[in-house]
Amino acid sequence: MGSGWSSEEERQPLLGPGLGPAPGTAWRSREAAAAALPAATPGLGRVYGRRWLVLLLFSLLGFAQGLVWNTWGPIQNSARQAYGFSSWDIALLVLWGPIGFLPCFAFMWLLDKRGLRITVLLTSFLMVLGAGLRCIPISDLMLKRRLIHGGQMLNGLAGPTVMNAAPFLSTTWFSADERATATAIASMLSYLGGACAFLVGPLLVPAPNGTSPLLASENSRANIKDRIETVLYAEFGLVCLLFSATLAYFPPRPPLPPSVAAASQRLSYRRSFCRLLSNLRFLMIALAYAIPLGVFAGWSGVLDLILTPVHVSQVDAGWIGFWSIVGGCVVGIAMARFADFIRGMLKLILLLLFSGATLSSTWFTLTCLNSITHLPLTTVTLYASCILLGVFLNSSIPIFFELFVETVYPVPEGITCGVVTFLSNIFMGVLLFFLTFYHTELSWFNWCLPGSCLLSLLLILCFRESYDRLYLDVVVSV
Repeated sequence: MGSGWSSEEERQPLLGPGLGPAPGTAWRSREAAAAALPAATPGLGRVYGRRWLVLLLFSLLGFAQGLVWNTWGPIQNSARQAYGFSSWDIALLVLWGPIGFLPCFAFMWLLDKRGLRITVLLTSFLMVLGAGLRCIPISDLMLKRRLIHGGQMLNGLAGPTVMNAAPFLSTTWFSADERATATAIASMLSYLGGACAFLVGPLLVPAPNGTSPLLASENSRANIKDRIETVLYAEFGLVCLLFSATLAYFPPRPPLPPSVAAASQRLSYRRSFCRLLSNLRFLMIALAYAIPLGVFAGWSGVLDLILTPVHVSQVDAGWIGFWSIVGGCVVGIAMARFADFIRGMLKLILLLLFSGATLSSTWFTLTCLNSITHLPLTTVTLYASCILLGVFLNSSIPIFFELFVETVYPVPEGITCGVVTFLSNIFMGVLLFFLTFYHTELSWFNWCLPGSCLLSLLLILCFRESYDRLYLDVVVSV
């Protein structure tokens, strides 16, 4: 079950030339698809129970990556006192996530050429190294900060796989009526890991008192540092456990493909990029995803810093961030299951979600400006607006992923999602970069949320959807 599982023979199409669409093309008519029926491969469409174990391992890996990435944002005040982090350090610790997407296309090339197992093993190994670097016991605070930054960078390099490979995994292992659900579970668990960081950090790490770091007692600082190191060791243990499980069992594909789309020919790596960059419909929907999700990811990473001026405690900020992402994960999986039952409704679902996101983000922004708008600024209104925003935006992610793949099929799933998440992380990185220079005034960051959601809503409204992959599965599998 090692590298032999991912051979050159494995990467060849399992269907004969008469069944899949010709290389570089997709099914364009019912007649073209139906003509391939006589060449159907025996056993095509079979699913295996082990697919749920593969999905569980991949999802838990994404959970751990999100947990490690968001370690520092929810406890940034405590980290400042324990390790002497500056505002630049806190922003950079979050920024390592989008920076890790710079070699995104190298990971997607590896996924396309070497298969799922090799890519996932490399990803989990990088996570082990990153989590381990943060745990090295060093008394020199300067060196310790560098090791923490190095660990966050390595964990960020694992982001391209856990964020982009979900549609590839769902197509490889799941039937057409389970794909959206599998994509939702695999992609949402990474966000759930980031949400749990909002919960674990503030609950286990005490917030510093109101004194400055120079006046804080050494006992208090040592206690905070010990609690942070406990969190780091626990995360390291979790990552090591998942790496061991992945090494023991993570097959790259089932013996027989679960659908026609899983077995059909895909475009080459180079031709895929040419197809994506020349497809205006794809570029439109990619921007509709990348801009608001990139803004929201950066906003969530420094939520504690954003809510500090409105006198929200570190613990309350952690709970707000936790429930906003958890709500999005639950609704996202439910929406994906609905999309599996009622096919061809992805655009309508996105329109409903982004209408809600625009309204809830506007509500939050105006509430934070209560001195001007005179809207009630209470814990209830902040909880409600943030949670609704997280529900609407996070639940749109698996729906977007499925729509991307349907729009540009037969471009490989990993390459398609790699391009859009790369764009999303560019927007996130740019915002966090500006945040390091304008961290004393964050009202502009809040206005980016409703603006990006409204822009995305307009782009989705103008988008013309198509379902080439689904049409292939439905027609040829009949």
